[in-house]
Amino acid sequence: MKKVVIIGGVAGGASTAARLRRLDENVEIKIFERGKYISYANCGLPYYVGNIIKERNSLLVQTTQKMKKRFNLDIYTLHEVIKIDRANKSLLIKNLKTNEIFQETYDILVLSSGAEPIKPPIKGIDTADNVFNLRDIPDADKIKNFIETKNPKNAVVIGGGFIGIEIADNLLARGLKVTLVEKADQILVQLDKEMANILHKHIIDKGVELILSDSVEEFKNNGTKLVLSSGKQIDSELTILSIGVKPESNLAKDAGLDIGITGGVQVNEYLQTSDESIYAIGDVIEVRDFITGLPTLKPLAGPANKQGRIVANNICGKNEKYLGTIGTSVVKVFDMTAASIGNNEKMLKKAGIPYETVHIAPPSHATYYPGATTMFMKLIFDKNNGKIYGAQAIGYDGVDKRIDVLSTAIMGGMTVMDLQYLELAYAPPFSSAKDPVNMLGYVATNVIDGDLEIIHCDEFINLKKDNAVIVDVCEPIEREKGYIDCSINIPLNDLRNRLDELPKDKMIYVYCQQGLRSYIAYRILKQNGFNVKSIDGGYRFYLNYI
Repeated sequence: MKKVVIIGGVAGGASTAARLRRLDENVEIKIFERGKYISYANCGLPYYVGNIIKERNSLLVQTTQKMKKRFNLDIYTLHEVIKIDRANKSLLIKNLKTNEIFQETYDILVLSSGAEPIKPPIKGIDTADNVFNLRDIPDADKIKNFIETKNPKNAVVIGGGFIGIEIADNLLARGLKVTLVEKADQILVQLDKEMANILHKHIIDKGVELILSDSVEEFKNNGTKLVLSSGKQIDSELTILSIGVKPESNLAKDAGLDIGITGGVQVNEYLQTSDESIYAIGDVIEVRDFITGLPTLKPLAGPANKQGRIVANNICGKNEKYLGTIGTSVVKVFDMTAASIGNNEKMLKKAGIPYETVHIAPPSHATYYPGATTMFMKLIFDKNNGKIYGAQAIGYDGVDKRIDVLSTAIMGGMTVMDLQYLELAYAPPFSSAKDPVNMLGYVATNVIDGDLEIIHCDEFINLKKDNAVIVDVCEPIEREKGYIDCSINIPLNDLRNRLDELPKDKMIYVYCQQGLRSYIAYRILKQNGFNVKSIDGGYRFYLNYI
C-alpha cells in the first residue's frame, strides 16, 4: 500500500489529504503539523482579534478528530519534521509535547510548510514584552488576551501589507489609537502608487496616524517607546509586527532540494520538486507568474488550495499541470475595498516588459439608483496585442466582482478588446448597462486603435507647459471643487461653438472629472484639426498624483 506523508496542514496540506482520500480509499495518508490545529482560517485572524468574528471555533475549518474520522487520516499535531532523509525516504520527527524524536518513512512526500513572518533584528526587540506577530490562532489568542488584560489605549502596527492593514482596522474598531508605520512610500505594494494614495487619504481620514518612508530602528522601555529611522519617537502600549513573510524553506534546503531565486522551493509544472518523489505546495514554493511566466512568490490561500488538489490528482496518476498564479487579491481597508490582479507597473518595469495603462472612475452601479459610489480602476496591458497584464480597483462597493471578472478574463486568454463584449449582469442596484469592466475595454481599445491619445497624470505633472493649453470641459459649478492650475474652462456642450478660442499651433490637453467627457472633447478637437491629448483618468486621478 502506498504511503503519502504530508508536512503541514492548513490550506495546502489539508486540501491535499482530503482530495487524495476522495480519489483513493486505500492509500495511507499521514499529516504532521507543527501547530495545534490542522485546518483553520488564518485569513480570519485579524477579524477575530477585532471581535468581528466572535466565536473562536468559527476559525476552525476542520478539527483534527473530525478530519481523521471523515477522511480516514493519521494526523499528528504538535509534531515537527526536523529532517528529510531523501536517500532512505524517511523523516526525523519531534513530538513537541514529549520531546520524543522518531523516524517515519514515506513513498511520496508533500511539503506544505508555508511561510514564516519576517523578524527584523531591531534593537531592543528581545526585551519588548508587548510586541506580537499574527500568523496563527495561538498568536491571535495572545493578542486578544493582552488587549483584554492590559487594556492598551494605543497601538503601533509595523508594516502596511494585507495583515498590517487588517489588524490596524480591527484595533481601531476596538477603540485603540492606531499608528501604522511602513518603510516603503506606500501601503499594499501590489498596487501602484497613485492607487495606494487613494487609500492613504482614507486611512488618515479614519483617524489612523500613517507614517510612510520610515521604519523602526529601536524598541525602548521594554517596547513601550519606538524610535524610527527618521528620529521620530512613538509611544506604544501594543505593537504588531507585520513586515511580511518568506518561504519556510529551510527543511527543503537542508534536504538538498532546489531553491529558486525568490527563496521558494522550485517545482515543475506538476508541482514536483527536484526530487520526483517529493511535491511542494503553498507559500513555501516559487510559482510561475501566469501572465509573464517569470518566477515569483504569491503567498495566497486560493492558489495553495488549488495546488493541493492538483498534487493529489497527480499522486493518483492524473498528470495535471499547475498553470501559474495570477495573484488575485482583495483586502478590506477600513470602509474601502482594494483589489488587484496580475502585474503592476513596478513589476513590469523590473521585468523590462513594455506596457500601457488606462484609468477610469465609474460609479459602482447606475447613478439614478440610490447609493452609487465611485470606483477607481486601472488596467495595464500590451498596446500592440491587447494582452492584459494586470488591473487594480479601489472603492466602497462592487470592487471584488469587477476584479474577479478581470481575473477570469486573464485565465481565459482574453484581451482588452474582448472586455468590450462581455455580457455582465445588469440591474440598477448592481451595475450599469455598460459595466465598468466594459468601460475599461472601451477606453483601452480606443487607445490601441488610435481613437484616443492620452497623457498619463504623472507625465502631465512633469511636463513643461509653456507651449500648451489646458482645457477643463467640466461645468463651471464643478470647478468650485477644484481644477488644474492654468486651465481654462470650456464646458463640453459649448466646445463646438468656441473652437475659435483655441490655437492650432499648440498642444491642447483636455480633462474632465473622470475621463468620459474629455474623450468626447478629444474626438471633437481631433476631427477639427487640433493637436490634442486627453489627461488619463481625469481630475479625480490627477489628485492622486499631487
